[in-house]
Amino acid sequence: MHRLTGALLALTLLVAPAFAQTDALPETNDALFAPLDLPTPNQYRAADGRPGPAYWQNENDYDIEAALDPATHTVTGTVTLTYTNESPHDLDFVWMHLEQNLFGPASRGARRTPPDSRWRGSFPDGGYRLGTVTIGGQPVEPVVDDTRMRLDLPETLERDGGRVEIVVPYAFVVPEYGADRMGRLETERGVVYELAQWYPRVAVYDDVSGWNTMPYLGQGEFYLGYGDFEYAITVPSTMTVVGTGELLNEGEVYTETQRDRLAEARRSAGRVYIIPPDEVGTQRATRRRTGTTTWRFRAENVRDVAWAASEAFILDAANASVELDDGSVNDVLVMSAYPHEGIGTPETPGWEEATRFGRASILANSRWYPYPYPVAISVAGVVGGMEYPMLHFSSVDARFMSLFGVIDHELGHNWFPMIVGSDERRYAWMDEGFTSYLNAFANVAFYDDNEDPTIAGYGMSDSTRIVRLTEGPAAAEFLRQDYAADQPVMTYPDRIRRPALGWLAYRKPAKGLLLLRDEVVGPERFDAAFREYIRRWAYKHPQPADFFRTIENVTGEDLDWFWRGWFYTTDQFDQALVALSVDGDAAVATVENRLGLVLPTTVEFTFSDGSTETAVIPSEAYFSSDTAGARVPLGGRTLISARINGSGDYPDDDVSNDARDL
Repeated sequence: MHRLTGALLALTLLVAPAFAQTDALPETNDALFAPLDLPTPNQYRAADGRPGPAYWQNENDYDIEAALDPATHTVTGTVTLTYTNESPHDLDFVWMHLEQNLFGPASRGARRTPPDSRWRGSFPDGGYRLGTVTIGGQPVEPVVDDTRMRLDLPETLERDGGRVEIVVPYAFVVPEYGADRMGRLETERGVVYELAQWYPRVAVYDDVSGWNTMPYLGQGEFYLGYGDFEYAITVPSTMTVVGTGELLNEGEVYTETQRDRLAEARRSAGRVYIIPPDEVGTQRATRRRTGTTTWRFRAENVRDVAWAASEAFILDAANASVELDDGSVNDVLVMSAYPHEGIGTPETPGWEEATRFGRASILANSRWYPYPYPVAISVAGVVGGMEYPMLHFSSVDARFMSLFGVIDHELGHNWFPMIVGSDERRYAWMDEGFTSYLNAFANVAFYDDNEDPTIAGYGMSDSTRIVRLTEGPAAAEFLRQDYAADQPVMTYPDRIRRPALGWLAYRKPAKGLLLLRDEVVGPERFDAAFREYIRRWAYKHPQPADFFRTIENVTGEDLDWFWRGWFYTTDQFDQALVALSVDGDAAVATVENRLGLVLPTTVEFTFSDGSTETAVIPSEAYFSSDTAGARVPLGGRTLISARINGSGDYPDDDVSNDARDL
């Protein structure tokens, strides 16, 4: 990426709304700059974007016991949910999600998903088998519909702190390919199991929608509440397990040698093998080779847990020291678990570099909010790329730059939506787009600012090849596509047509934030506002309006015109330099905004002595007209030419009209 800071050396600027235009305001400009219709602020969500004085959210604490049977690929478990109603409403029923039911052959998702889709995965034995559900010790009859389950409570769950215990026994067959979010991979030395959506979990009850029960169809992701988890995974003793949270019984599952290696890894910035490649499948790989072993984990104040297990895992780790806001240090154990098939070559490095990549990502992204968790784990398997708290699954085939890219993206999701708990089922851009925005900076930190000579040796120093979303021409090309012309960023992800998901959920919102930072607000104010958004909504559930209002209040800018144009419409952008002249002792440029999107205009004047001067036309100049002007003093020089928006960051539909000679 050739530029992240858009601070311009703006000189004297005189803006003329229109040099010869006296007509009434164009209707299109009235609509573009009108106030954005956002939900009315209330006691739960304040007008300045912060949680209101009466903000609440319910708490869900889980205790889960589960076992994996590799002979049948079956997980059998019992989840005990302690659900606390902090809302101002009494509750007579509770909704839970049964995401494994997506893989049943008759599920809604299966019936709408093409067989070649990334979200495929249904099979004859797919879905949950539930045992007797109890609430407060009393058996109840659940109402199951597709991927949702309603539980009618024997007694009303009282507002402001009422608590109930729900126990659900369950079992399911692990799909071979589970909608690119979980599954299993056959390798030479054993099966790699990646387990997610692996327990029935409670839906979010909030102040905006009540119970959030949109079905899981595959493409849309998740909206989950926060709580504390303790979970135990029983597997054959030849398997190694990694999972979300702190491993509680390290001494029971690792050999003494492995524990010594872990201790070394916790002190080392470089990779330390816990299970080296030559020990996989040998007596040295696990503490025992017969029977079963139970791995116990705890994770506090998280929205989910996931895990992976295999006999084939190579395991390595390193330390990443993250300074917290109070000045203390969080020593994060960065780990990678992968089979031999993930190892690359010197020319195309693979998963043997994953821990280094993960460590770089954690350190780079902590500039926005310090990484708060004890571990950060990368797992290689069948899943192309999917995030969970403290852990992600990514493709065993990823290599070279794409491996760093997927690790950085998926670990970046620890900030969005793991720390900032947005509603992914409705607003994919609030986690995918924001994470892609973080990736732009992490790429620069890793490739452009890295002093490690081996990085340059990889041939990866040109970050513009990595973060193509920052390039204006690429963004303009996406805006021209048919799918981009039909659906705005605010489209619910399950309703986004497949070709458009990457643009609408990832690239367009990330590009929008970069434009705001570099071209509209400026890095200093925008960075402060973005950090404040994370701080305000850490471990809470923001809505889009909360983000928009936070950015506006902290930056001091009215950005309704930008939110509307970039997030709510499919408008394109084109500004043209339509006239260049000399007026007395001033060079004068006239710019026309020709399409629906508006951005500030940067005008660079070039003079015969080789000097240049830059002026910026603010977006407000287009309130009353589609044309605006900029002028700078000649100072005895001869004007030769001018160019607008020369940074290359603007998504300009037609760059041929951006320059003019006098």
